Amino acid sequence: MKSIAAFFDFQKRGTNLKTEVLAGVATFLTMAYIIVVNPGILSATGMPFEGVLFATVVVSAISSILMGLVANLPFGLAPGMGINAFFAYTLVLGMGMNWETALGAVFISGIIFVILSLLKIREAIVRAIPAGIRYAVAAGIGLFLALIGLKSVGFIVYNPATVVGFGGVTPVLIIFLVGFVLTSVLVIKKTKGALVIGIAATSLLAFVISLIVEASGGQGFVSLPDRIFALPSLEVFFQLDIAGALSAGMILPIFSLLFTDLFDSISTFVGVAEVGGFIDEKTGEPENVGKALLVDAIGTTLSGLLGTSSATTYIESAAGVEEGGKTGFTAVVTGLLFLPFMFLSPVLSFIPEVATAPVLVLIGIFMVTPLTKIKWNQFDEAIPAFLGLILIPLTYSITQGIVWAFLVWTVIKVLIGKFKEIPPMLWIIDVFAILSLILGH
Repeated sequence: MKSIAAFFDFQKRGTNLKTEVLAGVATFLTMAYIIVVNPGILSATGMPFEGVLFATVVVSAISSILMGLVANLPFGLAPGMGINAFFAYTLVLGMGMNWETALGAVFISGIIFVILSLLKIREAIVRAIPAGIRYAVAAGIGLFLALIGLKSVGFIVYNPATVVGFGGVTPVLIIFLVGFVLTSVLVIKKTKGALVIGIAATSLLAFVISLIVEASGGQGFVSLPDRIFALPSLEVFFQLDIAGALSAGMILPIFSLLFTDLFDSISTFVGVAEVGGFIDEKTGEPENVGKALLVDAIGTTLSGLLGTSSATTYIESAAGVEEGGKTGFTAVVTGLLFLPFMFLSPVLSFIPEVATAPVLVLIGIFMVTPLTKIKWNQFDEAIPAFLGLILIPLTYSITQGIVWAFLVWTVIKVLIGKFKEIPPMLWIIDVFAILSLILGH
């Protein structure tokens, strides 16, 4: 039986067990916020918090461990930010489907991913997507997450005269601002686990202020859990409705899930691979990209089965790479560290919405950085990119941003005589985009 060092090729990669373990811990600390934030977002659909928390932990653990064992890359996986917002606010709350059908859509998109990965079509699709649109959609999802966070604490409210407006200063808003500034400082100082520390500190502050409000005769908004440990909740396991997701009207959400996950995984692979030097010298592509994409697809399939939105590779994996992680053992350690949290749902469900809102806004900031790569002075590229960017938060729909960006990009290229710049695959994508608009209404 091979030793750990031999299996993961420590000597060839120039690493050792201690370095890989520390790298795995670093990656876990930077992405552990998803354990609380993901069920917080999905519970808006009516899904039980404890059930989604357990599904989040199991999917993150299995997917990360698989990435290490199959692709031998130090990439952690978990339900993706942006995809979970699409699941909750577009599919369920926006389109009015039940969460069981939405889980069926996640499962089917995962199966399609597996097929596309095995046939190596997935990379061809990504290459056909204009870079400007890819950057704009990522940033648009970031703005969407920030909007969700600001709305959840009453910073932004509906105003009949101006559509949106400032909600006024409240105890909850003050807690949010303190938590946001504190977490921002931790991020700026590159503190390990900054987002997790920020959530914990803001939760504690919220509890204290809630007690003060109650003592003053007001209505408290935070209560302590009645226990610390609990057996895992299986309420969302295998609750997906595959038959409902196979209806004609589901082409739109499945199509959108495919593209959102495509953007996330490919951009993450390239970004983290560049940081760590995991680039194949012959092809110029990330090492073991085929195996990594297959694991990503399996993670999405598992997500639908176990009860959460699609899993994807996390850009936070760069934290482990910067700590010296060079092999899949880093990902295995990251996955294993998720497992104890499946028994801590009572404590984690205590964390109030106001404590996770600062993290949503900060993740929004992280996600808008690709905007600098868009060619803003080249208007045939900039106009459709801007449309995709702005429509995602303003329509409260990731789908609308993606679909209209593709269609406007294609029409503009045709009208200005740059017909040859439209890849054949993009015409196929445009057909699906038009079908999604027809079926969506």
